[in-house]
Amino acid sequence: MEKKEQKVLDEILKAHDYSQTAVIAIMQDIQKVYRYLPEDALCYIARKLDLSEAKVYGVATFYENFSLEPKGKYVIKICDGTACHVRKSTAILDEIRSLLGVTESKPTTDDMMFTVETVSCLGACGLAPVCTVNDEVHPAMTPEKARALIEQLKEGKAAGEEAADEN
Repeated sequence: MEKKEQKVLDEILKAHDYSQTAVIAIMQDIQKVYRYLPEDALCYIARKLDLSEAKVYGVATFYENFSLEPKGKYVIKICDGTACHVRKSTAILDEIRSLLGVTESKPTTDDMMFTVETVSCLGACGLAPVCTVNDEVHPAMTPEKARALIEQLKEGKAAGEEAADEN
């Protein structure tokens, strides 16, 4: 692990007073930084919190919100709860997967820009069908709106790259 990564992890641990009881909050903060829980980060916090790696890994795998796999810059979650499903969320999922060239077994694009997931419920049933992009809710989705959303995200990526190139 690089010194820079250790410094980031040490700052997170310090913010939680190196408390074993804060292991979930610590993991949430780590996932905010990396968009997943890197194995070396889990080993590091286990050592620093004086917990077994098995205990830390057990917490990471117990909670569905944690990911041990790298995710894209944009995490798109499509709701497949009852309200969304009956309002054809599957067509939205199919459209997004088709546009991005991802599948259920390979949910992240090769360029690490997009990850597409389904969730049981996003808690926005009155806005169905719904998807989120990095937790921002997009209500009343259709395949056409999904296509426009993906294009908008791709253009945002391109604009960000151009700005970075100019500096």
